[in-house]
Amino acid sequence: MRSRDLIELGIARGDLEVAVAAVRAAARHKIRKGALKTRLRAVVQAPAEWLDDPCFGPLARAVAARRDARTGFEERNAPAPYARWGDDLDADSVRQMENACRLPVAVAGALMPDAHVGYGLPIGGVLATLQAVIPYAVGVDIACRMKLTVLDLPVTALGGQRDRLAKTLENETRFGIGASFKKRREHDVLDDDWSVSPITQRAKDKAWAQLGTSGSGNHFVELGILTVPEPSSGPESGADTGTDDAVFDLAPGSYLALLSHSGSRGTGAAVASHYSRLAMDLHPELPKELKHLAWLDLASEAGDEYWRAMSLMGRYAAANHACIHRHVIKTLGAEALFGVENHHNFAWLEEHDGEALVVHRKGATPAGAGVLGVIPGSMADPAFIVRGKGEPQSLESAAHGAGRRMSRKKAHASFTWSETKKLLDARGVTVLSAGLDEVPMAYKDIRRVMAAQDDLVEVLATFEPRLVKMAPAGERPED
Repeated sequence: MRSRDLIELGIARGDLEVAVAAVRAAARHKIRKGALKTRLRAVVQAPAEWLDDPCFGPLARAVAARRDARTGFEERNAPAPYARWGDDLDADSVRQMENACRLPVAVAGALMPDAHVGYGLPIGGVLATLQAVIPYAVGVDIACRMKLTVLDLPVTALGGQRDRLAKTLENETRFGIGASFKKRREHDVLDDDWSVSPITQRAKDKAWAQLGTSGSGNHFVELGILTVPEPSSGPESGADTGTDDAVFDLAPGSYLALLSHSGSRGTGAAVASHYSRLAMDLHPELPKELKHLAWLDLASEAGDEYWRAMSLMGRYAAANHACIHRHVIKTLGAEALFGVENHHNFAWLEEHDGEALVVHRKGATPAGAGVLGVIPGSMADPAFIVRGKGEPQSLESAAHGAGRRMSRKKAHASFTWSETKKLLDARGVTVLSAGLDEVPMAYKDIRRVMAAQDDLVEVLATFEPRLVKMAPAGERPED
């Protein structure tokens, strides 16, 4: 019997291993498939009656233990402490953060100024745990990533060569659910060990087909103007802090730059879905408002498997961006002068206050002292190259973008393309494709978000989008 058949009979994913053992024992006892299904269903319905059965006893005990666990939730004596930034956070995202801090594995948290509601942990939520990883606190789009490359082409190309630049974005990128390239991209990530999880192993060929694509939702590829200001008093903008390998060494001025935002595509979503369900099966004791915060013990087989799969998805997401930038730059006949990238929707093993912790950043950017990153706005608002200040209370994190101020459904009901086009024209932005749910008015003011976290990051440069490519209207969002 397949795992799907066992799940349809009511067996939890966390009990599949013992259920398979029961099926094998039944086969040795010559129990036929029809009778086997009947008995498995009976075990699920009344495990107490099967506890001593030679074939089904172990499964019955596992089912009974899982049911007993449903009343065994014990939260922390006091919620884990968390800090928050921003003065316009919606009540639901705050409530989600407070719920996360009730978990027995929670140690500390932080809520960023771009926060809005997500599954389990809010987008913009940071949560540190002890020896546990929470798949939904990582997120569905594992290792969603930002990458900016400064090109050696003149800024004037955005005017005189606009059609060629637009055609390059159209030809060298792919957007939408299931988007792929007929002529597949190549990258060393394909030589990694994809057998770390049965999910990644099965999906490797699909991942290869989607290598270098961007998906849907708020993912984009943009060309625009990066402005590096003259240094103010104090340390120069280009000075190395000595705290991180990344050095920002661009001279003041304006540059043509390429900016992309995408993640681990369908394979990352499959990893998230599988291990999130597994975690929830392993923690039936969690109340309804906490079920999406179910965790996997890092020392367990499932926890180790998820961690390896998540890490592979981090490398895969980076490879997607590498392919996008390589092909766009090659087609344009350009050279890269400088680059910076970072990802969110990930978990890191870090030390805070002398303790080794798992730090989840769901829609939050790493901002350790000296760490460079990119924080985007919207299709008509600036992005910022930043350097982290290593604020301990934020668990060395910052916002990952502007953050939505309304749902996609509300955006569709509230705005039109005609009014959006006026705004885009006024700011010199050409949108090659996008959904109405991604218009600038659906997002918070990125400048207010940045002002609310000036103790977390230092702004080094500003990127103004000019050519924007996103998934066409009607695509289901993947972000």
